[in-house]
Amino acid sequence: MLTVEGLRTRYGRIEVLHGIDFEVTSGEIVTVVGANGAGKTTLLKCLSGIQPVTDGRIIFRGENFAAVPAHKRLRRGLAQSPEGRQIFTNLSVEENLRLGAFLFTDDRVETDMEDAFALFPILREKRNLSAGGLSGGQQQMLAIARALMGRPSCLLLDEPSMGLAPLLVAQIFDVVKSLKARDVTVLLVEQNAFGALKIADRGYVMETGRITIQGAADELIADPRIREAYLGL
Repeated sequence: MLTVEGLRTRYGRIEVLHGIDFEVTSGEIVTVVGANGAGKTTLLKCLSGIQPVTDGRIIFRGENFAAVPAHKRLRRGLAQSPEGRQIFTNLSVEENLRLGAFLFTDDRVETDMEDAFALFPILREKRNLSAGGLSGGQQQMLAIARALMGRPSCLLLDEPSMGLAPLLVAQIFDVVKSLKARDVTVLLVEQNAFGALKIADRGYVMETGRITIQGAADELIADPRIREAYLGL
């Protein structure tokens, strides 16, 4: 579904991604783990079209996305739930969800919203309340649900566990894992390497703008280098 070849980008004169190569097959959960500052968020920004690519290719469902504007990538099925949630705090929960479905005017929007409420029941309870009054975990649920309202075939998730209590982290990861049954492919960027690898099919380790290790998720969990550097084991 998604193939990245030789991806490079820079901030000003400083190159921050140095020839990234990876792929995501339809139906997979693939995670990219690494320390803060490794370039994980920049990678997702390149994929979603927010950060310009200086070299390389992004092939999504057979189309080179490297020069496709961000809004057109969403129309083609690539959506992102960004780091820091970035919900509209002055709008209600329901209004945030409807903005996620701005591409659509059909009757499925209501069904999509019911699906979102089924994933995150607390959002149904608070649908008419200001999103700014939600807890951090609830805001993260809203950010994911809003992205799903765009009916993506591939969802980019940037640090969904950041700043959350362990119980909420487990809940978020359970929902991400359940997306496979909904035919949503997931590329998950996380500092919580152990939690991400536990639900993933495959993983990539990123260090200073490069992919340094890759493999099946269970193999990475068992890798002594990963266990020492990222899992605290």
